[in-house]
Amino acid sequence: MKLQQLRFLDAVVRNNLNVSSAAEELYTSQPGVSHQIKLLEEELDIKIFERSGKKLTGISPAGYAVMEHVESLLNNVKSIKQAAREYSNANRGSLSIATTHTQAQFILPPILQKYSQKYPRIDLQIHQGNPKAMCKLAATNSVDFVLASETIDEFDELITIPAYKWNRYIVVPKGHGLTAKSEITLADLAAYPILTYMLGLTGRSKLDKTFHDANLEPNVVFTATDSDVIKTYVRLGFGVGIIAEMAKGQKHDDELDCISARHLFPDSQIKIGFRHSRHISTFQYDFLHMMIPYLEMETIKELVHTKALNDRNKILAQYTIPTYKNVTHEEP
Repeated sequence: MKLQQLRFLDAVVRNNLNVSSAAEELYTSQPGVSHQIKLLEEELDIKIFERSGKKLTGISPAGYAVMEHVESLLNNVKSIKQAAREYSNANRGSLSIATTHTQAQFILPPILQKYSQKYPRIDLQIHQGNPKAMCKLAATNSVDFVLASETIDEFDELITIPAYKWNRYIVVPKGHGLTAKSEITLADLAAYPILTYMLGLTGRSKLDKTFHDANLEPNVVFTATDSDVIKTYVRLGFGVGIIAEMAKGQKHDDELDCISARHLFPDSQIKIGFRHSRHISTFQYDFLHMMIPYLEMETIKELVHTKALNDRNKILAQYTIPTYKNVTHEEP
């Protein structure tokens, strides 16, 4: 059995049994991938895949049993290489982060600027996309860390640590009727067309639940992944925007008013996650400390090596999760 055969097998499964796509990902030929998988099946004396002619149509029961060990083995190989690289080439390597547009634009810049000044020889890689896809990258060990909201808790493969909590701002054109109210209510908001994030992004589920719990139906007429896009259409008069407070910016837009909605919605959390049992290098621990500065380095290392979720929660219960301003050092 060769490690290359296991990599081929993993690639075929990840590419939905499309051998051509797996071969393209691995920079090799389709016949080469098929041949190596055939040799592996012969050595193990099982059929890993179900077939219709030459086409793979499914994974056999024996194949599922094998794949449980293949993923773990390949992740361990990656950790071994990462550990060796730390000693063979000190302070050189890469740091890969999967996250959403909001985090990449508003939270990571000051942290990564500080980080790159300390580690100029570390290559930084930022992957942006929807939270579930980004969490999956971390769960499969394809990136070092993921930074995401509530979606991250759906992935049992990840150890997660709260980074900061945040809330929302209401964005309206200058002179809008909501600016005259001493305190805006959910009913006030529900009376206007609402522009906000797409489902699955930036705390949208908590926003919808808050309206639902109040027996109100928000009139969401426009959704986007980007806060700046939402602001653009608020300026055009499409309705009232609800955005993450990180996206408000340090200065108010000349054409918009931003009103805190903290009294209306519960706080959301952004967490940093990474796969269980992965090797974390010294320079990666420093990144974790910059992202979660309210924890001492020894506490972070304790959380990394604590397997049980209940035990990690007991450790975290001793600390108060900060707001995003404490992470970015943004002035109110």
